[in-house]
Amino acid sequence: MRNSLLALLFGVCFLSSWSYVQRSTFYVQPTPNIIIINMDDMGYGDPVCYGGGPYKTPNIDALAARGKRFTNFYAAQAVCTASRSALMTGCYPTRLGISGAWDHMSKYALNPDEETIAELLQKKGYATGMVGKWHLGHKEPYLPLQNGFQEFFGLPYSNDMWPVDYDGTDVTGTSNRKAYYPPLPLISGNKTIGIVRTLDDQGHLTKRYTEKAVDFIGRKKSGPFFLYFAHSMVHVPIAASEKFRGKSGAGLFGDVMEEVDWSVGEIMKTLEKYKLTENTLVIFTSDNGPWLIYGNHAGNSGGLREGKGTAWDGGLKVPFIISWPGKIKSNTVESSLMTNMDILPTIADICEAGLPSQKIDGLSFRGLMEGKPGKGPRSEFVYYYERNNLKAIRKDGWKLNFPCRSQTYGPPATIGKDGYPGQYGSDTVYLALYNLYTDPGEDRDLKAHFPDVVRQLDSIAQKYRVALGDGLTGQSGSEVREAAKIK
Repeated sequence: MRNSLLALLFGVCFLSSWSYVQRSTFYVQPTPNIIIINMDDMGYGDPVCYGGGPYKTPNIDALAARGKRFTNFYAAQAVCTASRSALMTGCYPTRLGISGAWDHMSKYALNPDEETIAELLQKKGYATGMVGKWHLGHKEPYLPLQNGFQEFFGLPYSNDMWPVDYDGTDVTGTSNRKAYYPPLPLISGNKTIGIVRTLDDQGHLTKRYTEKAVDFIGRKKSGPFFLYFAHSMVHVPIAASEKFRGKSGAGLFGDVMEEVDWSVGEIMKTLEKYKLTENTLVIFTSDNGPWLIYGNHAGNSGGLREGKGTAWDGGLKVPFIISWPGKIKSNTVESSLMTNMDILPTIADICEAGLPSQKIDGLSFRGLMEGKPGKGPRSEFVYYYERNNLKAIRKDGWKLNFPCRSQTYGPPATIGKDGYPGQYGSDTVYLALYNLYTDPGEDRDLKAHFPDVVRQLDSIAQKYRVALGDGLTGQSGSEVREAAKIK
């Protein structure tokens, strides 16, 4: 009997000790690491898993096979600064007083009162780092370190905002519009540490960014961490490092695609190296559609109408892939409507980070991503462009375009080649109704057949005009906030 009691006590002590060892040694992080890879000007049809090629993108394709690929994902606007403000804040850019693509002369920046993904996650104890293109304010106090990021390495704005001509030679004289740009600064933290002077320098950006991203993951592997990796490519001027130059068999654009695909692979290999794959949510997307005026140096809209800088779907519909092994079912495709404004509230939901104090437009898609029954929460999306022109509205599969003027890549536009741009055309857009489920190319106007749908969508659009304004109808929005003014 005495021996039995001793054995029992020994067992209890052993189990208690083992439980303590498990708790102290095999710590399970309660919320996932977050990585957002945001491409620049990558079109809906550029990754091979979205129909691209003849180059290869095996790492992007593997990410899609490991997770969920979306087929109705939209950037909030078809231009850099506006789109990035939406991703960072969960708001329509018009709500933030933001439009266009800012350069070194811009008098505006993202208002410090707006709360970014990085700020929300930093409050939850996340290490936050950014690599790549910022484009929401070109100098202090409006750089990433003042917007929730603890580390930053990259460019303040687009890589074509530099005093270098399309052939790679320095601009001389004052007749060339590029002459007013200063040297393109490469920034670490808040300080300029170098200058991107040549196309060869541009060709090393993807490699340098990737090395910095991998280093951040390695240093922050104990987690949790948030990495925002905003590539400068495939925005012109495109360039690849020597390892990839001339290797794709699909021209320079193909070389660049294969190098950014390599970069995705390096990120995933690093997660596997540190055994972080199972507890890291990885998002891959683009800020807007392809800049088609650059011809063979531009991407592929996947058969959608027009591209960057328009309110047609080729300008805003972009790739979106999300992977989180064990939480998101592998090799799945989702057709529900989703936007880059929805990334912030979804991440906040997953990480229990809370939402910004001011009103946002994004909606959490956590249930949709995790495969729970039912549709996603978004059924509406409004297409703003220029300063605040409401050019179209989508409701479920229907899209109503409002009368306006639009730049076009069709006649009388010309398309450039080998790094040189063509010339935009200008087009009159008439009231038109499209069914995007059956006509994703927006070719067949159905307004005469569905007048009730036209009235319904116009009525919904009027609510957005009241809240966010509309330059086409001369309305001011009651809910618009101001961007910061740079002094």
